[in-house]
Amino acid sequence: MSFQVGSAISLTANQEDFGQGTGNKSGETFARATLTANNATNNATRNYYVYLDITSNNFEYTTADEQAELLLKIINPDGTEVTSISGLTRKTSGGETGFDITVSTGLITIADNYEIVSTGTVTQDWTVEVIFVNLNSDQNANTGKSFTANLIIQEEAVVTNLGNFADYIANLYTTDGENGLYLHDGTGTYGTLEAGDNSYRYSGANPNNYVCFGSNEETCPADNLYRIIGVFDGQVKLIKSDYAGESVLGTAPASSGTPSSTYYKGSLSSIPNYYWGGSSSNRRNEWSSSALNTSVLNGTYITTLGSEWSELIATTNWQVGGASYLQVMYNSTAKNAYNYEMGTNSTNTTYEAKIGLMYLNEYYYGASSIYWSYPGYTDSAYPDIDGNYGAEYDYRAAINDNWMHMGTSEWTISRASDYSNYAFGLGSAGLVGNGVVNLDGHAVRPTFYLESNIEISSGTGTSSDPYRLSI
Repeated sequence: MSFQVGSAISLTANQEDFGQGTGNKSGETFARATLTANNATNNATRNYYVYLDITSNNFEYTTADEQAELLLKIINPDGTEVTSISGLTRKTSGGETGFDITVSTGLITIADNYEIVSTGTVTQDWTVEVIFVNLNSDQNANTGKSFTANLIIQEEAVVTNLGNFADYIANLYTTDGENGLYLHDGTGTYGTLEAGDNSYRYSGANPNNYVCFGSNEETCPADNLYRIIGVFDGQVKLIKSDYAGESVLGTAPASSGTPSSTYYKGSLSSIPNYYWGGSSSNRRNEWSSSALNTSVLNGTYITTLGSEWSELIATTNWQVGGASYLQVMYNSTAKNAYNYEMGTNSTNTTYEAKIGLMYLNEYYYGASSIYWSYPGYTDSAYPDIDGNYGAEYDYRAAINDNWMHMGTSEWTISRASDYSNYAFGLGSAGLVGNGVVNLDGHAVRPTFYLESNIEISSGTGTSSDPYRLSI
């Protein structure tokens, strides 16, 4: 197999390119793969990759509605136009339709492990065109701006590096709520409701916060999908996307059950349930003595991950002092829960380990911002601040607007400090509840912080194109 590429695409916008009726300006190049079968079998199959590497681009949008000013058009070896590329959006602008790359830089994957088959000699050609669109509007902001890109075609996939993972996520933030990201600096739109820890947290129904962890397979297995809770003190914090099964946690000491189709959002046919204390004999709600902590999460689970991946996980001082029912469940906002679990009012009881579970406040802040003032649960004895109680007045109302809600009962790391044998958990219908640590079995989602120096190689954060780490 051999490859050939055309010249680089280079475009510069000059004043004369903006004239009314002048038309569009474009550059075109090609990439060619040629495969010749050997004489013995006269049959050959290989695979290759094609990338557009945008080495420089300082164009910008000049219209309020961000009409595309640079469009990418691709013709595949079949002679048909490519209409779907991960991470790019197709737009029609100036009479042309293509992928909007007005402000794009870096590597764009055009062909991913593309197959070529030959019984003699076969050639496959890719044609790539970049169009600078004349919008017949004021585009003077792009005068003198330039664009340069090269095509790359080769047998091996290109491993890219988009930089520090925590910085990459933080840099996605523009305004509270865009990209599902909120900056909790205590001074923004939601000031008094924010955690106030300068964290970046994902909130809402389904933000693009997926990460493939524990696998390098081209298509990330469902069991290796995690989601980003947020960025805390320069570290990305992940939680398993779906509940962990016995394959990674070991045999469940409590039970396994079929999740309710009414609430469950995942794909498991059976979910194992674990005691918070780790066994039916451990009646104490102390995380340091919990076998779920020591033997399951920081034993079987981390061993199953393997050393290559577990080394990417930071050892953390988990706040495990917990809080009372009134402090984090009844009449409690997200900010109250944060303060009592790990903020100014916490007991500062810590346990050092790599793996833990979510905090209650992370579940609260996973919901859209309109719910941050809601309590976790209300009833006639403990209504909300206006005297109302019921599903529409607590976190049961947020199940369709909270990506952290998965739809069956699960444990958090927080214990009930006013009792010796209770810990907090989440109900299938979305409420914040509790359970007896040695009698109630709930599902588990391992949670951990990545080392601060972890870098990202690719991905857009969707479930089909999760972020990939450089390892």
